Amino acid sequence: MSLFNYSDEDILGQVISVDTASVNLYVSNIEILRKMQVNRLVALRSSRAGQHLIGIVNKIIRKSIESTTNKDENDDILGSSSEDNVVRITLIGTFFDRLLTKSNIFRRTLETVPEIDAPCYSIEGTRLTNFMKAISYQTGEQDQSLSLGTYTLDEDAIAFLDANRFFQRHAVIVGSTGSGKSWTTARLLEQVSELTNSNAILFDIHGEYGTLDGDGIRHFRIAGPADLNSGKGINDGILYFPYWLLGYEDMTTMLVDRSDQNAPNQSMVLSRTVTKAKQEMLLKHGDTDIINNFTVDSPVPYDLDLVVNELVRLDTEMVPGARGEKQGEFFGRLSRFISRLQNKKTDRRLSFMMAPPKEVNDMSWLNSLAKALISGRDNQADKRGGVKIINFSEVPSDVLPLVVGRIASLVFSIQQWTEKKYRHPIALLCDEAHLYIPERDITSGMTESSLRYFERIAKEGRKYGVSLIVISQRPSEVNKTVLSQCNNYVALRLSNAEDQNVIRRLLPDSLGGFVELLPVLDTGEALVVGDASLLPSRIRISEPRKKPDSGTVDFWDEWKINGKYDSIENAVKSWRKQSIEL
Repeated sequence: MSLFNYSDEDILGQVISVDTASVNLYVSNIEILRKMQVNRLVALRSSRAGQHLIGIVNKIIRKSIESTTNKDENDDILGSSSEDNVVRITLIGTFFDRLLTKSNIFRRTLETVPEIDAPCYSIEGTRLTNFMKAISYQTGEQDQSLSLGTYTLDEDAIAFLDANRFFQRHAVIVGSTGSGKSWTTARLLEQVSELTNSNAILFDIHGEYGTLDGDGIRHFRIAGPADLNSGKGINDGILYFPYWLLGYEDMTTMLVDRSDQNAPNQSMVLSRTVTKAKQEMLLKHGDTDIINNFTVDSPVPYDLDLVVNELVRLDTEMVPGARGEKQGEFFGRLSRFISRLQNKKTDRRLSFMMAPPKEVNDMSWLNSLAKALISGRDNQADKRGGVKIINFSEVPSDVLPLVVGRIASLVFSIQQWTEKKYRHPIALLCDEAHLYIPERDITSGMTESSLRYFERIAKEGRKYGVSLIVISQRPSEVNKTVLSQCNNYVALRLSNAEDQNVIRRLLPDSLGGFVELLPVLDTGEALVVGDASLLPSRIRISEPRKKPDSGTVDFWDEWKINGKYDSIENAVKSWRKQSIEL
């Protein structure tokens, strides 16, 4: 039975003009016009039986005062018509009473357009609830679908998304501080974590998702200075990111000063010495099959001291000459480079990279790291932790982009080199993405390296089962190439005009009016548009079971409390130790 059984008394108005994806409606009844609201749904009778065209009201005009010489830039007919009470409607899809063997099906397609004088009806009350439910359940059963919350138009109807398309085609979650962005991310992660063989990684830059728990969630933390001699490792949730995982370009970015006139020599010598050190490690372990094929970028452990010693030898080398000894080819040209490398090596902030525990430099350690991060929940030894939350809060900000980007690259590389039938899809959720996936005009050496990895994942990741979820409070600062590859948008309140314009450019022209809602959305409200959402929707995000530790502080209320805070000494001690005192 059709959801849209209307009578003549239900008519809102009649079509007076038709464009490609929009129509203008004439409403003769003033009382009906007063009740109409922008962004409400309407149904228009199609020229084909058993079909209704679904539209969104985006403009209401009580009286057209423009003359024929002063036309509205968005709609010629508004300037030339002498009619009053014009409503502009954007068409978004077609509702079929029956399609093949299924009933009440919505499709985001326009096979027809309304005829002139075609009637238009409101979708509200019971019809709205039934319509929203019909749309929602097209994505599957309720316990098998992804749901961020309920429709603002009808909070009795759960807003389901097509979970496959959401992750297959990358997604963006954006919103100003305090809009509910972290809440939305937590809601998404909780549902992913409940799946039998879930597989996702969240880059938690500020450590605010530590409150999330459950069998499907596992927490890791990049090692800080206080962890170096603790004896803790992957099984304890402590991760190291050794120098030997850096690619050649990463190493030169981190260690070579490109303004130095000897920079080309330094880069060349670094490549040679690292390759030689890796070769010695492979010979030591008898990995002859790898020796014949490895490159300077291959993730093979090596002894950094051997590299330093070789650089020092070249920097001070004297060679035979026609009149006795003479200075070698690189004599004195590597001094600054060696000093920079030794400084990095002794910097305790970078110990997780430059001075990891001995076991991290073992050939088998990378297997353990990859299994911990990339295996799905059902493939973990304890059948737990399909969602991996990595806390980067103790990583120095100057190397943060490099570390995050390289971990993302590690995931992509392993997926790329895994035989197709054994690939297990994985999603990368990039919180505070503007910090390490920035626009090119604000990149530095470190962010340039990170950006290179994420651009490749955005373009090619879906071929290898790697999905990106870009999360940011400043979409205007996020790389446009990466954003353009995302086909799903969850936009919470955005008050900045530049950020709003980014979302406007990403949306189809017919939905550009949705952006006008962004600055007035309530906390926890979002506009959801894209391949995963059959209907561009305003959704109220449901509360996650465990809220992230990212809530805005109530300054006035906290200032009224006496004697609650007295931990300055512990804070100073933690600062000195680079580890929070608990």
